[in-house]
Order: sequence, then C-alpha cells, then structure tokens
Amino acid sequence: MAHIFSFWESRAFYDSFMARSHDRLAASQAGTFTNAQVRLFDHRFDVKTGFEPRFTDADLIRVALCRVHEERAEHFVLMQEKVWNPAMAGSPGMVRGLFGEAPGSEYLVLSMWRSAAEHGKYRTERVERLALRAQTEADVAALAGDIVDMESAWTV
Repeated sequence: MAHIFSFWESRAFYDSFMARSHDRLAASQAGTFTNAQVRLFDHRFDVKTGFEPRFTDADLIRVALCRVHEERAEHFVLMQEKVWNPAMAGSPGMVRGLFGEAPGSEYLVLSMWRSAAEHGKYRTERVERLALRAQTEADVAALAGDIVDMESAWTV
C-alpha cells in the first residue's frame, strides 16, 4: 500500500491541473496500481507550527480520516483545537501537522513525527486519556488511519 499526499497552493491550481493534465498523467500510469482512493480536504488549521509540505525532517506520518456525526462536528473541531493539538504540539517528537475538512463531516488529521519511537511515546502516554477528555467516541462515526513510514526516495 502506498499513501500519496499532495498539497495545492490554491483550489484554482488544483482545478487547473485536473482540467488540463490529470487525464494524460492517469493514462500514462494505467495498470500500475489498483483500488486508488482520492479525497480532497480543505486546510482548516495547523497542528503545532505553520504547516509546510516538507518531509525531509520527518520519518513517520500518522494520518487519521474521521467521519464525524454531523450534529457533533462543531464539538469535534473544537476538541481538535483545544485538546488534541496542544497535546501533540507538546510531544517532543512531533514535527508539525494539519487538520483538514471535507464535505459530509469528514476530517483529516495528519501529523509528522521524527521517528516511530517518538510517536509511540505519545500514543502510549496520552491517547486514551485525551480521547476521554475530548469525548472522541461520541463525535466519531468512523475512523480509519495509518502509520506511514517515509520513503525519502519518493519525496518530491
């Protein structure tokens, strides 16, 4: 499995690429992959510091895709800002991240970490306690995610 993250300067640049170049590029890659899933999220806020799509200082990415109960979406976003972000930002191994939103109460939490060991310390010490404080179980209808080991040769 491969995860490909792309970051666009603006929606206009994304739309231009889709209109002018996507089909040609996709045709040249026919047969090289199966079961592609694409999601487009709008940036809501940064986690820790100003996000920049630079991956040379991170060895691991944690990505969480959250489908939230519509009536709990406002609470979920508030808890990301007030509970989860400060906790991640305070973890020494966390480099930076972002929180994004898509239509239909879907959210992306992407966090970049120096190493799997640093991310492991954060998870072991805090996640269960933070989830209770943030009432995550009441907010989230479905959660999917992955730990992505960075492959520097694939970074552009």
